[in-house]
Amino acid sequence: MNHKSRLVLLSFVLTLILACNLPFGATPTSAPSLVLPEQSPEASPAAATLAPTDTPLPPPNPQPETPSAGHQLFPADFSEFGALNYDVESYGTAPEKRAPLGDSYNLYLLERPFTQDMSYIPELDIRTFGTSADATWQYVTLELIGKDSNRTPAIHYGVVLDLNQDGFGDFLLWASPPYSTEWTAANVQVFADTNGDSAGLSPKRSDAVFSGNGYETLIYDVTQGIGDDPDLAWVRLLGDGARVQFAFKKELVGAKFMFGVIADAGLQDPTRMDYVDYLTESQAGSPLRGNPYYPLKDLFQVDNTCHGAFGFVPTGFEPKVCPRIVPPTEKSASSGSEPTPDMTLCQPPPGGCGPNAPHWWPHPHCACSTIPYNP
Repeated sequence: MNHKSRLVLLSFVLTLILACNLPFGATPTSAPSLVLPEQSPEASPAAATLAPTDTPLPPPNPQPETPSAGHQLFPADFSEFGALNYDVESYGTAPEKRAPLGDSYNLYLLERPFTQDMSYIPELDIRTFGTSADATWQYVTLELIGKDSNRTPAIHYGVVLDLNQDGFGDFLLWASPPYSTEWTAANVQVFADTNGDSAGLSPKRSDAVFSGNGYETLIYDVTQGIGDDPDLAWVRLLGDGARVQFAFKKELVGAKFMFGVIADAGLQDPTRMDYVDYLTESQAGSPLRGNPYYPLKDLFQVDNTCHGAFGFVPTGFEPKVCPRIVPPTEKSASSGSEPTPDMTLCQPPPGGCGPNAPHWWPHPHCACSTIPYNP
C-alpha cells in the first residue's frame, strides 16, 4: 500500500472515531431520577377528558392522622362503667313512631332518636351512662341501643362537663366518626364555653329565642395542632360497639363535677347548645304523640341525658341533676308489710375493685376510683 492510500485510510478511521463521540450519538451513563406524582384511579380518567380550557380541581386535603410520636400517655383498657345513670329508651315505641316519654323541652331533656318522619335510629338512643377513673384518666361511657355507630347519618357523641354544678356546661367533648375499638385522639375535640352562655340565660328553662354562642372556643384538636397537651382527650368503641367510651385527663375536671352525654346526628352544632335556647318548641317539634307540636320538625336526630355527679353527693336541687332512684326491697311474706326504700343503690363489682382503681365510692357514684372515699 502506497503512502497516499495509507493517508486516506487513516483519515477515514479518524472520522469514524470522532463520529462515535459526537453529543447527538452519546448515551448517558446515568439518567437523573424522575419521580412522577401518583394519581388515584378516579383522577386519571377525569384528567384525560378535560377540555383544553378546563382547569382540574385540586384534590381534597386528606384528614391528617394523629402523630403517634407526639403522644406520651395513652388511656388504659379500662372497662369499669361506674355508677349507672339511666335514660329513657324509645325502641319499644319506635314502631309507633313516637317516644314513650322523657322529652321535656323546658328542662333540655331530649328523647329524639328519630328522623323528621319519625324513623327510629337505635344508635342515637342512649340507654345508660356513667363515669369512672384511674390514676390519670377520667372515663365516661355511654351505652346505646344500636351497635353500628359508624352508620349513616354520621353521629357525633359528646360529653358535657359542668365543673361548678350550676347547670351551665364548661367543656364539651365532641367525637365524630369513624369510630374504632382502638383509642384515638384524632377524631375528638374539646370545646369550652368561656362566656357562660351554654345554657342560655337559665339552665332550668328554654330561653328561646336566645342569641349566644354556646361552646364557642375550640381548645383541643390534635389534627389541627390546637391545645398544649396532645394527650388530653380520646375516644373508642368498647366491646360490641354498643358502648362509646371517652377518656380525658383528670386535671380537666378536678375532683368533683357533673356530666351528661349526647348523641347527635341532627344540628351537630356546639355553638347552639343548649338547643332549646335557640329554637322554640313549636319550631323544634315533639316526639310525643300527645304534644300539640308532634311530630319532630327542626330539632331531630338527637338524644341527651340528665347530669350525673362524681366526687360529691348531690342535694337533688342541682340544675339538670339526674333524679335519685330508690328501688324497693323485697316485700316481707311474714309481715305483709309494704316495701320500704333501700338506700343502698349500688354494690361493688364482684371480687371488688380492680388494682387500677381499688377504692369503691358508694351512691351516687357507684364507681371504683384511685381516690379513697371520704364524704
